[in-house]
Amino acid sequence: MVDDWERARLVLAAAGLPPESLTERRSLGGGTYNTVEELSLTDGTRLVLKIPPLPTTPGLAYESELLGAEAEFCRAAETVGVPAPRVVGAALGDSAPTGRHLLLTYCPGAGWEDLEAAQAAALRRELGGLVARLHRVTGPGFGYPSQTFGPLTPDWRTAFTAMYDALLADARRYRAWLPRPVDEVARTAKAAYDCLDDVTVPSLVHFDLWDGNILVERGESVRVGGLIDGERMFWGDPIADFVSLALLGDIRRDEDFLAGYQEAGGEVEFTASARRRYALYRSYLYLIMLIESVPRGLDDGHLAWRREQVAPQLTAALDELTEGD
Repeated sequence: MVDDWERARLVLAAAGLPPESLTERRSLGGGTYNTVEELSLTDGTRLVLKIPPLPTTPGLAYESELLGAEAEFCRAAETVGVPAPRVVGAALGDSAPTGRHLLLTYCPGAGWEDLEAAQAAALRRELGGLVARLHRVTGPGFGYPSQTFGPLTPDWRTAFTAMYDALLADARRYRAWLPRPVDEVARTAKAAYDCLDDVTVPSLVHFDLWDGNILVERGESVRVGGLIDGERMFWGDPIADFVSLALLGDIRRDEDFLAGYQEAGGEVEFTASARRRYALYRSYLYLIMLIESVPRGLDDGHLAWRREQVAPQLTAALDELTEGD
């Protein structure tokens, strides 16, 4: 078995880079699933290496082949000029001597802390334009690119209901705490599934665009340095991206983002169907945030935060679906 330094050198060699150029390895925090390292090379190049957990590691059903999904996101973002990591090398099969991994370029930038109000507004407007460009990318069908729940489907209802059902099966399997019984959540969601038929184009959805995955590059001005961690992407309804973009909030109140989105050609009109779908996708993400706490073994503080902050948002989304009836 090779050590971590030797593995990193093998990864560089597999990508056509001189393995002896590796000067530093640094663990990057913030990741909640993959192991993430920054690799520094003698010429000043900085790369990001992602290593998936062992196959025996507990997780949710959709958390399969996430590295392949991230590679697909990065390649798609490049086609529309959206700043995101670029793929330098990848081994997505089990037989590679390096082990499964994804090697990416390093995106500049940091968090959203200490921004002035005008800077934050300008960034949200820029972000809206970037997301609109992402949504122009279309896939060969609906669903997760890993095809975890079967082949990509020709209709969104089939794909999303499979995703939702699998998540509720995870809730039962892990006996996860939810503010409402799993069967009640299932009935509420099922009653709203007809609105999914209004989605006819499988668009690229990042689905994890909270502030931590939107890097801010500071210089003479501030700009978006990169959209990262696209491993949870799927082909589906663009409205689904609005959930994480307004995590624990409501994108309909983000005038700057919506203005940038529409200026770049993004179409958004919160019709009755769109509002219903938005509530469905909010419930899906908040369910993930509550259920994943079990296999990840979160401590009492993190569990308390999710129950106090996330659970009410799930309840509100489910209530909105019921009111729609």
